[in-house]
Amino acid sequence: MDVSQYMLELGQQAREAATKIARASTSNKNKALLAIANNIREQREALRQANAEDLENGRQKGLDAALLDRLELTDPRIDTMIEGLEQVASLPDPIGEITDLKYRPSGIQVGKMRVPLGVIGIIYESRPNVTIEAASLCLKSGNATILRGGSESIASNRFLAGCISAGLKAAGLPETTVQVVETTDRAAVGELITMPDYVDVIVPRGGKGLIERISNDARVPVIKHLDGICHVFIDAAADKAKAMNIAINAKTHRYGTCNTMETLLVHQQVAADILPELADAYSGLGVELRGCEQSRAIVSSMKVATDEDWDTEYLAPILAVKVVADIDEAIRHINRHGSHHTDAIITENYSLTRRFLTEVDSASVMINASTRFADGFEYGLGAEIGISTDKIHARGPVGLDGLTSQKYVVFGNGEVRK
Repeated sequence: MDVSQYMLELGQQAREAATKIARASTSNKNKALLAIANNIREQREALRQANAEDLENGRQKGLDAALLDRLELTDPRIDTMIEGLEQVASLPDPIGEITDLKYRPSGIQVGKMRVPLGVIGIIYESRPNVTIEAASLCLKSGNATILRGGSESIASNRFLAGCISAGLKAAGLPETTVQVVETTDRAAVGELITMPDYVDVIVPRGGKGLIERISNDARVPVIKHLDGICHVFIDAAADKAKAMNIAINAKTHRYGTCNTMETLLVHQQVAADILPELADAYSGLGVELRGCEQSRAIVSSMKVATDEDWDTEYLAPILAVKVVADIDEAIRHINRHGSHHTDAIITENYSLTRRFLTEVDSASVMINASTRFADGFEYGLGAEIGISTDKIHARGPVGLDGLTSQKYVVFGNGEVRK
């Protein structure tokens, strides 16, 4: 296969499809989504067989248990894919929404209308359910998309591509609205991220190495986040019960997610009271603690935290712990060592919550809540295509609105500028 020519053809087809899906009715888009859901429901066993092929190939290639787990499509995961399609179909269609409409002294009305981005390239690893999540969000937001999944999930993705294509056809929409890259050649990624004539934005989902490479080499805009170094700061005015529950949940609910707490900051006035109890709770859950000198003076079983620990996304049952003098030191530490993803403060002091919200430079800033809530579904977006730590365009969980832009619209009645 000539990869360059193949990707060029995908790009041309996507660009043509984008002009058609942008003007598709909400009814037709929803019809396609529900048809895709029904196709997966009816062909569940065939999908499981395709996935079993990927799993067997993965075992032969020596993929570790964690990667195999992300690759596997269990019945509950297939159910979630179907439910996700139905949920996206039930969401309001953002396309064509006009907001901020105001009369100007000249007599014209000026507002903003929400429009699709165009063609979205999505590059991801392992999890074949991302194929459905990405396709559904791009379709509902009026975008065409080119999906490049990992080579380890090629059989599953090809099968899902067939379900998507059939669903689009049933709704009378271009089948090329969603295209799954058929080749496992890594050169396809290089082509996809350097086709500004045919691709409007790239969304990478995967490890830091993949995202760094795409960010460095792409010639089109990238919606991304590199790390999820999330913090919880327990203030002197924190409710102890809330602090305990949140600190434990933020770390142990799931270890391998980007919204998991990686560093716990504790005000020096309450450290001696709360750290021993937290350490016992973490120990019972198998979490290794790495602390600063003050933390270790309170809980001697902690390992020594190095400078590297403050800048590490563990994605594992390991937690860095630091005692801080006050909120000023906490905010400085978060803004210096965090990844601008999600950070939380536990306090009953209203004025400090306002400072934390204002001064912490992150995509999600939380008051008395677990960082694990930083998620498109939990935020009421229905689903997300990823989380962005960028400041331009989309920031935080990227749902339907994040896959759109706005243009100014003007309504007049014969007015001319004087």
